[in-house]
Amino acid sequence: MKRRAMRNRTRLKKLAGGMPRLSVFRSNKYIYAQIIDDTKGITVAHASSMEKAAGVKSTGNAEAAMAVGKLVAERAKKAGIKEVVFDRGGYIYHGRVKALAEAARDGGLKF
Repeated sequence: MKRRAMRNRTRLKKLAGGMPRLSVFRSNKYIYAQIIDDTKGITVAHASSMEKAAGVKSTGNAEAAMAVGKLVAERAKKAGIKEVVFDRGGYIYHGRVKALAEAARDGGLKF
């Protein structure tokens, strides 16, 4: 899976043209999202289902992923980011990853 993730990530960096990327990490228990500016090498905004600000009971389901997507979109707006490239990290676009992406789009991010 690491090989697939790295292959996708290098392709995204070439196509992004300097845009920040919304990177997703999914474990069995939690889901994490961060917006990374690769030109500067810094994380601009982040959110996870572990945070109290997410306000979820169960941390490993699609409901938690939607809360994380809204939270990261909100924090990106505060940082002045409107457009990102979606880096699914080698995971298929299904379930929790899809829920996070759709919630981030609903929150105002474009990708």
